[in-house]
Amino acid sequence: MQALKWIRYGAWAAVAILVFVSAAILIGWWQVDGPGRKRTEVATFAVGGPFTLVNHKGETVTEATYLGKPTLVFFGFTHCPEVCPTTLFEISNQLGKLGPDADRLQVLFVTVDPERDTPAQMALYLQSFDSRIIGLSGTQAQVDTALSAYKVHAKRIETESGYTMDHTASVYLMDAKGRFKSMIDYHEDDAAALEKIRLLLNARG
Repeated sequence: MQALKWIRYGAWAAVAILVFVSAAILIGWWQVDGPGRKRTEVATFAVGGPFTLVNHKGETVTEATYLGKPTLVFFGFTHCPEVCPTTLFEISNQLGKLGPDADRLQVLFVTVDPERDTPAQMALYLQSFDSRIIGLSGTQAQVDTALSAYKVHAKRIETESGYTMDHTASVYLMDAKGRFKSMIDYHEDDAAALEKIRLLLNARG
């Protein structure tokens, strides 16, 4: 129970930090100057960048692999007791509600625990969620590079039975060119989350 308490508090603390940053720099993600006028894109925070990882099918991938479609990126781990399965369940439901538009979207689940989350373990875990969700793992160094690129907090916490991971609980919304656009916070209202995803899918540029 103590480990679960740390995960909840740590995850919410990370969310609070990210929400504060995003609020400061993402207000007015896209603005419309007026009826019939051209949309103006607002500068976005430097989140995302180069990485090399292995998907749950054992294939080596990079950030370039996922260019061309908007992408949801979520960092977590398969031994997570609450935050990760809840988030992946919510994403699975959102994909269902999007209907055919869901096929225009990519979803990446990147482990923060490569010691236990091999590609085979990721594949087994993801059987419980929407089949379109892609699991990514790699060496510790490779995962650390991805964590740094996405400004993700991840910390190992020792427990009586082994260890758990404290980590950022938000979902990152990246456009088709790999640019950060917004976030879905842990347990955000489903209607608000869907609206953000639809904005991402319909964004120009």
